[in-house]
Amino acid sequence: MIAPSLLSANFANLEKDMQMLNTSQADWIHLDIMDGVFVPNISFGLPVVSAINKLTTKPLDVHLMIVNPENYFEAFAKAGAQYISFHIEGSTHVHRSIQEIKKLGAKAGIVLNPHSPVMLLEDSIDYLDYVLLMSVNPGFGGQKFIEHTYKKIEQLKTLIKQRNASTLIQVDGGVNTENAKALYAAGADILVAGNAVFSADDPSKAIAQIRNAKSI
Repeated sequence: MIAPSLLSANFANLEKDMQMLNTSQADWIHLDIMDGVFVPNISFGLPVVSAINKLTTKPLDVHLMIVNPENYFEAFAKAGAQYISFHIEGSTHVHRSIQEIKKLGAKAGIVLNPHSPVMLLEDSIDYLDYVLLMSVNPGFGGQKFIEHTYKKIEQLKTLIKQRNASTLIQVDGGVNTENAKALYAAGADILVAGNAVFSADDPSKAIAQIRNAKSI
């Protein structure tokens, strides 16, 4: 699957980009929420998510790069988020947060920064709908892919199989048409792509290429 990241979209003409995504092979719409505290950047918040929800026919995948994410689960669910992920590095009560997201009727995901080991998930993998592995340092789009991510995907896939879990693996950062096939081969289920989609001459074609890279 592919979840194009709106962080790289044209916010001066967002409706046009949303129309493109609605008719594309995109599976989810990825929304990066940054507060300027947990990561050194500010993106957008609840009003924008609500507006996007009115424009899209795809599920909204909200990635909370913020401090105290548990304070905002309900608000983002009400704004239209069907998938909500939060960073393990910024959460004190991981299990409680997962349960709160699920009580709201959304799917729950945990995010690991590049330096955070997969073993941190041993006590929570059974409860998660998906895990997002950051393949760049969070905060800015357009960064170079961190090659160690392949090993982390394989480690996470092994953990999921050992626990007989159905957790999906999502990868975000530096994803493009060149590395998509290798990421799927390593065990990724969902690829988040921003610049590779919205800077392409034909964004819909780029989405299709990344989504179908496994079969090429």
